[in-house]
Amino acid sequence: MKKFLTCMMAVLGLNTACGQSNYENADVDGFATLVADTNVVILDVRTAAEYAEGHIERAVLIDQGQSDFIEQAKAALPKDKKIAVYCRSGRRSASAAGRLADIGYQCVNLKGGIIAWKEANKPVTTKE
Repeated sequence: MKKFLTCMMAVLGLNTACGQSNYENADVDGFATLVADTNVVILDVRTAAEYAEGHIERAVLIDQGQSDFIEQAKAALPKDKKIAVYCRSGRRSASAAGRLADIGYQCVNLKGGIIAWKEANKPVTTKE
């Protein structure tokens, strides 16, 4: 019985540790405040076609679905600045934020993605 309880506690502990993220999440208002700071790099991790439909002003596009995503990020993103990451719904950007945080970037993910951003009537642009 003691071994069983010890094993269960270990499993629960591992699940808890695995559920923790190495980046922050922000709601639309928090993200808007963050990206108002011009020292923050805004990163759109959607496809080029999605980006062309409308994106947050000043956003850098690096498609997280590309095999060289990390290499492109290393070449384009400064490690000494906070990276505000978003996608369509928040799932791809959460993955990208985790991958970037694993290599030393400080990332904040937009919960709900650009869908939530637009629903809150926040501005988007189609200009490069």
